[in-house]
Amino acid sequence: MKNDIVLSMRGICKAFPGVRALQNVDFTLCKGEIHALMGENGAGKSTLIKVLTGVHPKDSGQISLAGEEVSIKSPSEAQSLGISTVYQEITLCPNLSVAENMFIGRGNYRLVKWRTIEKKTTEILSKLNIPARAAQQLGSCSLAVQQMVAVARAVDMDCKVLILDEPTSSLDEHEVEMLFALMRDLKSRGVGIIFITHFLEQVYEVCDKITVLRNGEFIGEYEIKDLPRIQLISKMMGKELDDISALEKKDTERVKDAEPVVYEAEGLSSSYAPHTFNFEVHKGEVNGFTGLLGSGRSESVRAIFGADKPSTGMIKINGKKVKIAKPRDAMKHGIGYLPEDRKEDGIVADLSVRENIILALQVMQGFFKPFSKAEAEAFADEYIKLLGIKTASTDTPISSLSGGNQQKVILARWLLTNPQYLILDEPTRGIDVGTKVEIQKLVLKLAEEGVSVTFISSEIEEMLRTCSRLIVMRDRKIVGELKGEEMTQAKIMHTIAGEVKSND
Repeated sequence: MKNDIVLSMRGICKAFPGVRALQNVDFTLCKGEIHALMGENGAGKSTLIKVLTGVHPKDSGQISLAGEEVSIKSPSEAQSLGISTVYQEITLCPNLSVAENMFIGRGNYRLVKWRTIEKKTTEILSKLNIPARAAQQLGSCSLAVQQMVAVARAVDMDCKVLILDEPTSSLDEHEVEMLFALMRDLKSRGVGIIFITHFLEQVYEVCDKITVLRNGEFIGEYEIKDLPRIQLISKMMGKELDDISALEKKDTERVKDAEPVVYEAEGLSSSYAPHTFNFEVHKGEVNGFTGLLGSGRSESVRAIFGADKPSTGMIKINGKKVKIAKPRDAMKHGIGYLPEDRKEDGIVADLSVRENIILALQVMQGFFKPFSKAEAEAFADEYIKLLGIKTASTDTPISSLSGGNQQKVILARWLLTNPQYLILDEPTRGIDVGTKVEIQKLVLKLAEEGVSVTFISSEIEEMLRTCSRLIVMRDRKIVGELKGEEMTQAKIMHTIAGEVKSND
């Protein structure tokens, strides 16, 4: 119904120097609707949201709230109009209480009535079924609860349009369900929700409609029931899905047991991976660690790479005993590592694309033997072309690139070292479907060329498409190993749950 439209954006255009970010984009949000905004990295999703919230002025177009045209000049003005955003990174203050976070910055109080604030916070938490106490320090809450508190704060400020930007990327399945329950509750109260995520399963679980953008243009608005997943991916990518189909039909017998062992660890542990484990990877094999968040996947590969110094264990490279106590030791033995958190542990935000690409090779060569500008430029150009990195130039600060392109730069960094063993921890988290497919194809191509790969992803379907052997973890212990016909979602989940005997 037209009267139910809470937000209407028509013909939105926005350009930056040399870049057309949005071209005649439309978006409509109804009262009590969860509406997914989908598109690859660079499709224009973030720019559209920044125009809506007053971060960027639109070049042309019209924005209306409840039928009245508005001009939004700042985030605070957007908030006063009932538009609130909850980002992937928590923007509240973890050192303050839940109640303080709920009311901070809301008014000029000479005398703070703490009892009143805590009472009102308790009422809000209870009404929205958020498992937290008003006096509890926010930092002591789980990430999901912190997200929910941010949502509750927005709703209590008379929010009519709630924007959730990648809110589930760091949550486990139970925490996602908690957030979804809150979203459904808000939907029943008439709040319109814009949901931005890269998890297709979540879109189809919780959303009513999908709007697709591609290359800054509006592709279409669809009822969730009318857009099968394969068609959604096709519309986002703008091409046929032969590549994805090929990945879905990968040969499950692509196991490399007959190939020589490249890396072998026996009784390996670290202070963060306290339970000793045995591990090996064969030449040209793609294996993976799978398990719930917190199961020890990342801790295990950090011990393998020496990012966390091993406490115990014997390591062999190509059958010879070696000592790997720090990352540089691993790099000298041909091991590369793309970390789980690209912002904290991967990119160097202040450096250019070129400097980020050559960083690992420069470390191996030594900083007293710097590459010439011409050499560095040649290395960067080669891998920008090879991986299709979208950047204005090699001098562009990496922080200005999209998440998917940042991930490609880190991949380029390690490929430049010509590794024999590459560890990829969540290489496709928070990036678009098209780039995910490109990275999956690259992993399989590297394996065909003889590179050994350990691949970690929170998406089981992606692991099944990419890996030929899976190491299943629970409570920081290896509880099983699956390959061939055993590699099914059901078998993985049963093994994680402890319903299958360990192979250890």
